[in-house]
Amino acid sequence: MNEILDAASLLLILVGAALCLSAAIGLLRFRDVPTRLHAATKPQVLGFLLICVAIALSLRSWPVVAFLVVVVLIQLATAPLAAHMVGRQAYRNGTIDERSLYVDELAESRETPPGAGG
Repeated sequence: MNEILDAASLLLILVGAALCLSAAIGLLRFRDVPTRLHAATKPQVLGFLLICVAIALSLRSWPVVAFLVVVVLIQLATAPLAAHMVGRQAYRNGTIDERSLYVDELAESRETPPGAGG
């Protein structure tokens, strides 16, 4: 049984590392902010999650699992929030090609400044 768990953890680490590598390559290769945000959040978080599961399988210790649960929850909370803030700031700076947006929910906020009262 130990060999099976070790093989599973090795496979999870390899898949997680490949996802993290694809996220890094995506950050370098993609040209605009939305696609870079996609590369920075989705495959990176999934790769990190797989690596944490592999560590938990490999070490087989409850204190380690408890620590990894907290680490994963923090990662799942901060990565989407950071991507949202970067995307919103890129939209406000005008670095996003507005013609490529299917729905522009922030168009009204550009017409009337938030503190203008109208």
